[in-house]
Amino acid sequence: MKQTGKETAVITTAGRVTTARLAIREARPRRLTSTLLWAGQIPLAVAFVLFGLAKLTGQVQEFADIGAGQWLRYFVGAAELAGGIGLLTPWLAGLAAAGLAADMAGATIINATVLHSTTYGSLVWLTLPLCAVFALLAYGRRQQIKGLWAAIRR
Repeated sequence: MKQTGKETAVITTAGRVTTARLAIREARPRRLTSTLLWAGQIPLAVAFVLFGLAKLTGQVQEFADIGAGQWLRYFVGAAELAGGIGLLTPWLAGLAAAGLAADMAGATIINATVLHSTTYGSLVWLTLPLCAVFALLAYGRRQQIKGLWAAIRR
């Protein structure tokens, strides 16, 4: 219960969800910006759902070369799959883009340092631009991320 002057207000879970949805909806970018963001997000989401599924069902040799064990393959595959699905969810798109930017930053570092002398080392030229693209998508959706954070804190 929340005291507001002489009145007592009861905030329910449904009320919090409604408030959160309204805050995220108000934080949406302008129509042209939103259209451009969605034009980039949709093909990237499809690609990362496929990348995540590929990691969950194969790519054993690449992760064996890293030397961290196959748990990393499952973790990265699940993160990429969740990020791809999150890019298609309007209220999670900014957070998913930020997570995939972090994933691609880690992939860039691993490709440049650990896998540099293998056939996978050249993938740094793919993961680095993808990291930049996801960072730009997250920046474009920064108000939605702030709205989501404010809704979670309540």
